[in-house]
Amino acid sequence: MPGVTGRKRRTFGNTWWGAAWVEALEERAKLDPNRLPRGRTYARKDTVSKLVVGAGEVTAWVQGSRAVPYRVTIHMRAFTDAQWESLLGMAGSRLGHVAALLDGELPGELAEDARAAGADLLPGPGDLRPKCSCPDSANPCKHVAAVYYLVADEVDADPFVLFLLRGRPREAVLAELRARRAPASQPGKRVRAPAAPGVDPKRAYTRRIAALPPRLAVPGTVGPPAVLDVDPPHRTGWSSDTFAELAADAAARAWELLVMGPERETELSFVEDLARRAAAVDPGGVADLAEAAGIAVRDLAVWAQAWSEAGRGGMAVIREVWRPAQAPLAQAKADFAESGLPGTPKTWRNRITQGDLQLRYGRDDKWYRFVRDGEGWRVDGPGAARPTDVIYPP
Repeated sequence: MPGVTGRKRRTFGNTWWGAAWVEALEERAKLDPNRLPRGRTYARKDTVSKLVVGAGEVTAWVQGSRAVPYRVTIHMRAFTDAQWESLLGMAGSRLGHVAALLDGELPGELAEDARAAGADLLPGPGDLRPKCSCPDSANPCKHVAAVYYLVADEVDADPFVLFLLRGRPREAVLAELRARRAPASQPGKRVRAPAAPGVDPKRAYTRRIAALPPRLAVPGTVGPPAVLDVDPPHRTGWSSDTFAELAADAAARAWELLVMGPERETELSFVEDLARRAAAVDPGGVADLAEAAGIAVRDLAVWAQAWSEAGRGGMAVIREVWRPAQAPLAQAKADFAESGLPGTPKTWRNRITQGDLQLRYGRDDKWYRFVRDGEGWRVDGPGAARPTDVIYPP
């Protein structure tokens, strides 16, 4: 149908390490190639919930054909002490690897070097041992395969997940690398970088400030946040994980500012920022945020879904009802009539409804597509300047 835009297909492995995980699953781990495509389909349908990655283990729930979800547990073969010694010895002997790892990054070259050292971070034959509560005896079943693909999202977010799946968390790996950098006469003692010579205060105030470059080089992705060595005092009620989460969020916002440029408005309201954060966490995290903010979990879940689909424009049209000019409404009604969809469009304020499809006109002069979801409506994609770009069968 003319004017219809296709929805972008869900992909897995959008960073170097995430893509390497998917490639290892499909090429090296000797998994049933007939089951993996069904797992990808399940993963794209958002059937997986409560996915948790622990030391050498992944757990999740997967919704199948029955009402009660299936329980999936995947064990990944942990490294032996000898393999850890080989891996850390190799990494510690390469200055570039040490610098990147201590900075919270995982260089791509580490994959080949680790494999050559006999401590492959990516899954190989027999490394993955899954268990699912479904009656399917295939290995993997489609529920397990779905979880395999969604682990790529976890690796995208933090490539140190690969160390965790082999048995050691990020903090333990980094602590070992720091210890290996200590002088032989002082084993276990941290080495601090020499202090900068500094600048005399008078010279600092009188020297001429150099001009900033016209455009900063923007990295392709957001790097992981720095790791806190210890938790803050217990009385504060905070943890290093909480600070890491906030630091990661701040880094992501800074990256967006660099990408968008100073001409774009980046200041968010409290509700918009809450929806943005909720869109990036699992259902349990949404409930925690809602409780902390003093709002209903269902409302925040709706806002998060709208933000995920359409950003601040989608958030605005689910909360605002207003009277736009008649011209855009008349154009949308005409486009509805030419679309061939059954029924007669009904107009109310900034909303036009026809059957199970509804368009809402935002104050940003964009149209947003909504589809019926039970007794309500949910946003179904980003906004568009022309109604024809969002009018197609639900």
